[in-house]
Amino acid sequence: MSRVRQPPLVTGISPNEGTSWTKVTIRGENLGTGPADLVGLSICGHNCLLTAEWMSASKIVCRVGPAKDDKGEIIVSTKSGGHGTSTVSFKLLKAEKIGILDQSAVWVDEMNYYDMRTDRYKGISPLSLRPSNPLGIDFDKGKVPLKDLEALFPGVSGEFTSENFSATWYLIENHSVTSFDQLRMAASNLKKQATKKNEGSLAYVKGGLSTFFEAQDALAGLMELGSHDAAIHQRLESDGTERVEGSMTQRLENVLNRASDTADTLFQEVLGRKDKADSTRNALNVLQRFKFLFNLPLNIERNIQKGDYDVVINDYEKAKSLFSNTEVSVFKKVYAEVETRIGALKILLLDKLLETPSTLHDQKRYIRYLSDLHASGDPAWQCISAQHKWILGLMQNCKEEFINYQRVGLGAIALDLEGDPRPSAFSRIRDTAPLNKGGILHTPRHSTWHYETPQQVQFVEKLSDVVIGQLPNFWKLWISYVNGSLFSETGEKSGQVEKSKKNARQRQNDFKKMIEEVTHRLVKLVRGALLPSTLTELELRLYGGWENKTELTGPWLTQVIHIVRIIFEALVALEIPNDLLQVIQDLLLELRHHCLLVTLHHTAEDVKRVAEKEDWVVDNEGITSLPAQFEQCMVQMLQSLKEPMETKPGEVNILQLDQDQASELCVDIIKVFINCLEQLSTKTDRDIDTSRMSVDQASPNLFSGIQEDFCPTLEQRLLIILSNCQYLEKHTFLNLAEHFERHGFTGTEKITRVTVHAVKELDESLFDAYIERKSDPIVGSLEPGIYAGHFDWRDCGTPTGVRNYLKEALVNIITVHAEVFTVSKDLVPRVLSRIIEGVAEEMSRLMQCVSSFSKNGAIQARLEIDSLRDAVASYLSSESHASFKQALEVLPQLHNGADKKLLEELLNKFKSSMQLQLTCFQPSNVQPVKR
Repeated sequence: MSRVRQPPLVTGISPNEGTSWTKVTIRGENLGTGPADLVGLSICGHNCLLTAEWMSASKIVCRVGPAKDDKGEIIVSTKSGGHGTSTVSFKLLKAEKIGILDQSAVWVDEMNYYDMRTDRYKGISPLSLRPSNPLGIDFDKGKVPLKDLEALFPGVSGEFTSENFSATWYLIENHSVTSFDQLRMAASNLKKQATKKNEGSLAYVKGGLSTFFEAQDALAGLMELGSHDAAIHQRLESDGTERVEGSMTQRLENVLNRASDTADTLFQEVLGRKDKADSTRNALNVLQRFKFLFNLPLNIERNIQKGDYDVVINDYEKAKSLFSNTEVSVFKKVYAEVETRIGALKILLLDKLLETPSTLHDQKRYIRYLSDLHASGDPAWQCISAQHKWILGLMQNCKEEFINYQRVGLGAIALDLEGDPRPSAFSRIRDTAPLNKGGILHTPRHSTWHYETPQQVQFVEKLSDVVIGQLPNFWKLWISYVNGSLFSETGEKSGQVEKSKKNARQRQNDFKKMIEEVTHRLVKLVRGALLPSTLTELELRLYGGWENKTELTGPWLTQVIHIVRIIFEALVALEIPNDLLQVIQDLLLELRHHCLLVTLHHTAEDVKRVAEKEDWVVDNEGITSLPAQFEQCMVQMLQSLKEPMETKPGEVNILQLDQDQASELCVDIIKVFINCLEQLSTKTDRDIDTSRMSVDQASPNLFSGIQEDFCPTLEQRLLIILSNCQYLEKHTFLNLAEHFERHGFTGTEKITRVTVHAVKELDESLFDAYIERKSDPIVGSLEPGIYAGHFDWRDCGTPTGVRNYLKEALVNIITVHAEVFTVSKDLVPRVLSRIIEGVAEEMSRLMQCVSSFSKNGAIQARLEIDSLRDAVASYLSSESHASFKQALEVLPQLHNGADKKLLEELLNKFKSSMQLQLTCFQPSNVQPVKR
């Protein structure tokens, strides 16, 4: 069964009064299901069905007929609902008959003509200017069909008032059988009419020219008489014999002037009233006929206040179609006001559209209104842009709130940006994350977890809640924009849907940048809280500010990595392209890298503490316990990194991603230990803690004077650290390379190479420092010793042996030998060879500076050089041999056999006397004790 419909009910009519044939809009309920369902419509008792236009079940447009009743109801009848009722009425206005002097609001179409009485143009009815017979002769029409005339004269007319008037058509139609004489008379009449029209006011003046001349003569006579009378009157007044109140000519002139002024006043008042009445009548008629336009600005304002934006848009479209191209100034002014109000409405709707937060329904509604008003730009895209900025603002505000709480010292407080007591979006996703797609099962937390968690971790969780909670609506708005569901039926008809789809295709890259900016903002905020060193100075001011932040330990960093992974999974669920999420993957990678760095930092601190506990316990090779402790610390560090560096599905192995970087990380921590060794070598004696110092009593090569409270000198510390450096290079670094390979490091060769190079640099630096401290005094004592006692190579006695300065130099070298041998036998050849190189170079320089030698001087110089060279022969290097050779070449050759014999005797004497001292320069067969 079909449902019985309610009878029609009319609840409104606009306008609610007017004259016959006024177009009205009827609104109500149940006004029919379609044009065929509407069977009756009456206004004030008059049937208006013929002019009715059914628009919808709540709207009908029609024209009011010439009803008898002045006021009546509006009755609608439909097939489905029957005879209806009305809650409103319509007032029918009737035109009244007016007289000439009565005011009227009826529009009278008038045209200009020239009124010679007032010398101006006036308006009369155009019908009064239409002559019934312009030729002035009788009509004598023939039987020429009208169709033939239209065929002969296309595009013209025989009507003489028409713009396309044709005289030939007129003559054939009205005077086809008129005689020639009659036509000649008609031509004469036309000429007279044209002449009369051309003469106009000039002919009128010519007709009364004699009258004008007579009036001029009379006025001239009056002026002469007046002048004579005035002279007499003036003379009498000057004599004082007669007082004349006024001459006859003056009184006449005054009367004429008053008459002229009165006449002008009377006519101006009458003509002014008529002009005012005409203008008032025209204005009232315009106001009545265009009442819709003049009331439209006020109606727009009222409907905007009520929120009836649909009514405003419909009225504006009607006014735009009627008056947008008008040339009437008053219409232009009113329509300009309408445009101003519509412009304000556009601004209002756009402001409401861009307000945040707002629902998706409201956003679509405002976009539809703006599109119907043909607002400039793209409101839908502006809304998307506003939502994008709002999401970015929420993310930024999240950071600011945490920082503000941190500054006022309120501690870690769980912030809810929306004030919603329900679980956050992050919590819901976190607790329901599936395990089959990388989801991680979460263990329950204690109720006071928020107060125990560092603020940076809480901030990352709240930030993820903003992103996960807001991005879905933002994504739906974009999808609606792409498929064109944001526009009304009018928009679909006007092609706005296709235009929207085209704009969406063109702005895909822009939207992609928006999503990219959100992900970048997320990443930068997390970086500002956890990785501030990865941001620029400008980015730090925007996304940093964690002044009092505490450094997170490895477990908390693992929790942050876990939260970021949940964000990544939620964004992947929105089908966001993977290339836009790569920045989050990079963040995960850097967080894992940061976790590695934190662990390395802690390991470095442990290494420093190990170095601070150096007790200087050495064996016969000068090796302390530091290398073994360092190796143990590195092994523990690699074991602690095993779980944090575990690679999840879709992630990369941080240790294999960049072998060079991984190698550098390991090299850095090894260099920390090397730097610690360098710092130990530069400490002064008062910086050394002797409470923990001792020596290896089992070493047979230590000096007998060394006790358990032994405090090494700076030179001894240099030697001990040099010995440690050699042990690191030959043993420790090779062991660490094996550990690195077992834990997945592939760049072990590079690690070994770089660290060995670093320890060699330290070794060279320490070795040079030690040589400088030991070699410079020995080399510096040679020249003063040679020339002691004003010795002169050109004037010296017969040599008796090696002088004392050379013996002292050898004793000093022996002292260095003993000091080095005490710490490490392996360092002896290296140290002595370098010292002897300096001594040989200095001897060569001194010999080359001598200008000449006497025979005795040459023997003495050769004796001392040969003695020195033979004493340290075991430690001579190629440089030393070259220096001694240069020194001997400077000396004069010994050609006398007696001189050579003397030289040999003195050399043997020196070796015999210094035999015990020179024994230390012989190679030792004692092997060092291995650790």
